[in-house]
Amino acid sequence: MDLFEALYTTRAMRRVSPDPVPDEVIAAMLDAAVRAPSGGNSQNWRFVVVTDSDVRAELGPLYRRAWDQLRATVYRGRWEQAQERGDESALRVMRSSQWLADNFETVPMWLMAFHRNDTTGASIFPAVWSAMLAARAHGVGTCLTTILALFEQESVCDILGVPTDRGWQLAAAVSCGYPLGRWGLAQRESAEKVAFQDGWGRPLPFAIANPAWRP
Repeated sequence: MDLFEALYTTRAMRRVSPDPVPDEVIAAMLDAAVRAPSGGNSQNWRFVVVTDSDVRAELGPLYRRAWDQLRATVYRGRWEQAQERGDESALRVMRSSQWLADNFETVPMWLMAFHRNDTTGASIFPAVWSAMLAARAHGVGTCLTTILALFEQESVCDILGVPTDRGWQLAAAVSCGYPLGRWGLAQRESAEKVAFQDGWGRPLPFAIANPAWRP
């Protein structure tokens, strides 16, 4: 797959089929992940691949509880506000996020990413993104979520047997499966509106097409 196609079309794909992700695809994702930049080359990352239905059944209620907490705090009122505005884009995101929570156990694979002494995420998140790009190259859709790490860290670590006494912490969970929807470019504001040159608010000396790459 062309590099720019992967970069421009690897968007959150929450709705996926229950068809299993082949071992060779999982292997490609993990191998890509460990090639990512790592601060001081410390490689303080660990990954747990979750495909077992019993383990997913244990984690599913935790994810839904975390999602409910997110909606009650950070996302409080967003659904209602989006409905009032008629903001279909925001409503689509909320509906697909709800789908992921409701169907956690049917997602065939979850990639749990752990770190140690990486409080900024400068090493673990590049590794996670590399895994997601590798998944895209094999036609597997992914979605990165941090709500389990935010709200259910201890319970998730207990279920997965993570040695938290040695400093390991959950950074993110990535849902993985063959998408029910279609790949495509995410709609974004032009980069010119969010990027400056040599100081905040100073415009770039060049124009950027929106998007700069097209299929």
